[in-house]
Amino acid sequence: MKVGGVPYRAIFTEGAGTRVRVIDQTLLPHRFETVRLRTAADAARAIRDMIVRGAPLIGATAAYGVALAMRADPSVASLKQATAMLASARPTAVNLRWALDAAGALLRPLSPGERADAAQDFAARLCEDDVRRNRSIGEHGLAVFREIARAKRSGAGRSGTGAASKRTINVMTHCNAGWLATVDWGTATAPVYLAHDEGMRVHVWVRETRPRLQGAALTAWELGQHGVPHTLVSDSAAGHLLSRGKVDLVIVGTDRTTAAGDVANKVGTYPLALAARDNGVPFYVAAPSPSIDWTIQDGASIPIEERDPDEITQVWGVDEDGVERRVRVTPQGTRAANYAFDVTPGRLVTGLVTERGVCPAEQGALGRMFRRS
Repeated sequence: MKVGGVPYRAIFTEGAGTRVRVIDQTLLPHRFETVRLRTAADAARAIRDMIVRGAPLIGATAAYGVALAMRADPSVASLKQATAMLASARPTAVNLRWALDAAGALLRPLSPGERADAAQDFAARLCEDDVRRNRSIGEHGLAVFREIARAKRSGAGRSGTGAASKRTINVMTHCNAGWLATVDWGTATAPVYLAHDEGMRVHVWVRETRPRLQGAALTAWELGQHGVPHTLVSDSAAGHLLSRGKVDLVIVGTDRTTAAGDVANKVGTYPLALAARDNGVPFYVAAPSPSIDWTIQDGASIPIEERDPDEITQVWGVDEDGVERRVRVTPQGTRAANYAFDVTPGRLVTGLVTERGVCPAEQGALGRMFRRS
């Protein structure tokens, strides 16, 4: 995707592929800067401090973290140390474990002299696979958009009453499941970008996504960079918009999906799914296969990350003079509990949009999609 007309990926390499850079998402939308990752510790810190975030991008960053570790020391001890450090950076996104397990399985049987190049090649392939996977999710999601567009033109759709409304697909998102959360394209936003690029009229309701405001800071920023019409709303306004027929479909991402179709995503997703169900609005989850945890059946078994309470008690932004500031919004000493994710039961999900197609959020359907018993 593009930033100021220049194509970027959320993680990329320079030179011979050994210099790894990422976009520092903690500075967006007020500053656009990239950061070089020089060591596995740098990669772990980028994941932990949310310089990078989003399950697919976390997995890609971890893979490059392993490659950096092997470049510095290709021993088995170094591999074990790097994977353990990276695995502990964030607990909820299953892509992190998936990428590290795959890297370890590939590298352990190799001689020390082979590991650095093999790790580099693995990370590069993982990134290219992510781009292809997300593009495919976008194409399958685009088919859903086209179906809704046809229904609206025929008068069977929900939102709006005017002629312009009948031509526009109104999508609601939560958090950021865009290209900033992946290597490129995004998951939930991939069909939005494809629809926009082919000339379909699409408008996105962007939920702010407290407490870190990834919707306001990241989704709004990247949609604006690409020229996609969008409107920022408070999280609590979603029910109002859904009840007034202003939303044609909801599509969100996922950090971990169980084998039975339950979905862990940024906190606030579950009440959004409840509101969508109550108002008869389709609720889709863009679920790339690496985010599926086939070892877990029940969403209650997914570990839920609890983050620093300061993310709730403080906000960061730019004042009227352009000065970046962090300010406290609560009384001094207020206790806060900062749950980063919640779990949406599969029964509330209209469909999982995967790289292989759209399927119900049910164990049998998901298993058949990926040929797993």
